[in-house]
Amino acid sequence: MVEMQTKQEPMPVAVIGIGRMGMHHVRTYRKLPTAKLAAVVDADAERAMDVAEEFGCHGYGTVEEMLQVHPEVRAVSVATPTRHHPEAARPLLEAGIACLVEKPLAATATEARELVALAQARHVVLQVGHTERFNPAVRAVAAMEVTPRFMEVRRVSPMTFRSLDVGVVMDLMIHDLDIVLMLAKSPLTRVDAVGINVLGRHEDVANARLVFASGCVADITASRLALKTERKMRLFSEDAYVSLDYQSRGGVIIRKSANQEALDDARQRLAGGGDLSDLDYKKLVHVEELTMDLPEGEQDPLTAELGSFVGAVATGAKPAVDGEAGSAAVEAAERVVAAIHAHQWEGLGKL
Repeated sequence: MVEMQTKQEPMPVAVIGIGRMGMHHVRTYRKLPTAKLAAVVDADAERAMDVAEEFGCHGYGTVEEMLQVHPEVRAVSVATPTRHHPEAARPLLEAGIACLVEKPLAATATEARELVALAQARHVVLQVGHTERFNPAVRAVAAMEVTPRFMEVRRVSPMTFRSLDVGVVMDLMIHDLDIVLMLAKSPLTRVDAVGINVLGRHEDVANARLVFASGCVADITASRLALKTERKMRLFSEDAYVSLDYQSRGGVIIRKSANQEALDDARQRLAGGGDLSDLDYKKLVHVEELTMDLPEGEQDPLTAELGSFVGAVATGAKPAVDGEAGSAAVEAAERVVAAIHAHQWEGLGKL
């Protein structure tokens, strides 16, 4: 009798586009036990060959050439500039090869929907690289299954002079649009926004107010002109307040039900006209650290993301951030940008 093989062989994968983000994918795949890096592709074929030599794989200048030589490849990361996502992903999806397309899924909602439709028609896994979803703190909040009533998000940083072909909404705010949509679990009904462009023709600072059908409201600020980096979220629900720091990957939660007796007593005293000026408010709240007990190897968001992607391809499971979610984030970003351009500045006209 032939003994059945129980250990799954590493999945052959490739990376398309080996700029800054693409190189992160290359390094991560090389360390991922469930993946085997077979090839890298870049418009600069010489660079592709150099990277391939460094990481022990093959390098090519085009997707088509890679597909001809490596029919065994089952999953690919697309990390080209956003405007090139459709042309890089289409031949892969048409060939039945699963794609993880870096965020945003496409430069426009129309292109994003086209990629989603193609993946569905070919029954191929399409995942979007919203890596912040795999931040341990974000995963902890998502696991709580809270129903948010109000969310406030700030994502600001100094200018890096990268991604200046798009505005700060598609560059930075899109991270938080995806997370807010995921947590709200409700149709987006209204968007108001304002933005300022300083260095180019695209907005460098933006603030958006999103209103959902459930009544939930989200206020999101993004800037690439700040003097320091800050990435934080505050979430208010009926029973809990959550403060989340993306950068430190930590946070705290205060539950209304955690100190119910003390709160009930304070309410009764207030209702009776009592003087609570001597009461220490901090004793009324019970602060807990967010629990982030993740398995070894899942602490790093990109490692967790690529591991999740390979796992979805291997099992046929729905990706953690599927094409529909990626498309919804692009649609929300377009609505924010449209609202920015519709905003009227007194004495200045529209942006």
